[in-house]
Amino acid sequence: MKHLFTLALAMVAAVACGTAQAQISDGVVKIGVMNDMSGTYADLSGQGSVVAAQMAVEDFGAAAKGLKVEIVGADHQNKPDIGSNVVRQWIDRDQVDMIVDVPTSSVALAVNQIVKEKNKVFLVSGAAASDLTGKACSPNTIHWTYDTWALANGTGNAIVKTGGKTWFFLTADYAFGHALERDTAAVVEKNGGKVLGKVRHPFPATDFSSFLLQAQASKAQIIGLANAGADTTNAIKQAAEFGIVRGGQSLAALLIFLTDIKALGLPTAQGLVFTEAWYWDQNDANRAFAKKFAERNRGVYPSMIHAGVYSAVTHYLKAVSELKTDSDGKAVVEKMKSMPTDDSLFGKGTIRVDGRKIHPMYLFEVKKPAESKGPWDLYKLRATIPAEEAFRPIKEGGCPLVKS
Repeated sequence: MKHLFTLALAMVAAVACGTAQAQISDGVVKIGVMNDMSGTYADLSGQGSVVAAQMAVEDFGAAAKGLKVEIVGADHQNKPDIGSNVVRQWIDRDQVDMIVDVPTSSVALAVNQIVKEKNKVFLVSGAAASDLTGKACSPNTIHWTYDTWALANGTGNAIVKTGGKTWFFLTADYAFGHALERDTAAVVEKNGGKVLGKVRHPFPATDFSSFLLQAQASKAQIIGLANAGADTTNAIKQAAEFGIVRGGQSLAALLIFLTDIKALGLPTAQGLVFTEAWYWDQNDANRAFAKKFAERNRGVYPSMIHAGVYSAVTHYLKAVSELKTDSDGKAVVEKMKSMPTDDSLFGKGTIRVDGRKIHPMYLFEVKKPAESKGPWDLYKLRATIPAEEAFRPIKEGGCPLVKS
């Protein structure tokens, strides 16, 4: 299986005397990091998420607490069938207890169901579809870092309220793109704006010319990019070649990451407004994490997905350590929900019954080249969205776990 490989981490030397280990399945807490390690989302997730998970295990002090922890990694190639096969093999053959990250919502929704059937734990940092805490919510899944509702209400609200009333969507044609388009269109229309049209492109794509021409012809003030990773950066670069922004239309990058901005360069990306859950230069703890992470990740700074992996793994290990077992995934998730989240990167937060982790979100703007003081100094903060406003109200999601 070429897409499956092991990045074993012997995090443990000391095995504590008996009791803690006796109730840990196979004596090992095994964590599977699955994502796109070779394609569209490799930079914003990829190998960096393995590094983040390793750092979380080390910083938690798993060995000193008597927990033997191993990490395995796999490339799902953005294909639900491959992701599903890997997860089934991990659980059935390799005794993996928890799956983390999994960008590409179509893959995450498939994994979500398998993990529920197998009673393991799924901590989503990479996937965005808000359905993971809505109609597809599960007692075994926590949606950790961000989602399409939060992105739509952060970026969409800000743009509509500053005059961007007419929209045309350029959307990745799979679960994530559909959810982001849906959630953003709802925000636009709720605030008195109008959606003039949409076009859906294959995922992944390289040539956006025909789609951009349709967006240009719509005369919409805002072209909403309901895609991510290389799809977003390629669309922005090609929009510049078509002179779309010079012609008076604006681009809304509804999901964009630090690595995307770095790839675009400040001259092209300057002025973009977008929503994220975390940025490396917000405080001393984030800066220290980013420096240590970059040293282990070829000099590349962490995205919010990487920070989310670190935070999620940390909280998971706290719950397993307190329960002294990793065998019952639902029980572990219940324990995680009962404990306030508190780590150096996201600070204090909570996890709702629908599996949505709650913390502030942030509206950022890309700096002008003259404003940047270093190669990764790319954002300036425009607004903090308080935790209680950042995510969809629990009663509106349609999660079966939520009692009416």
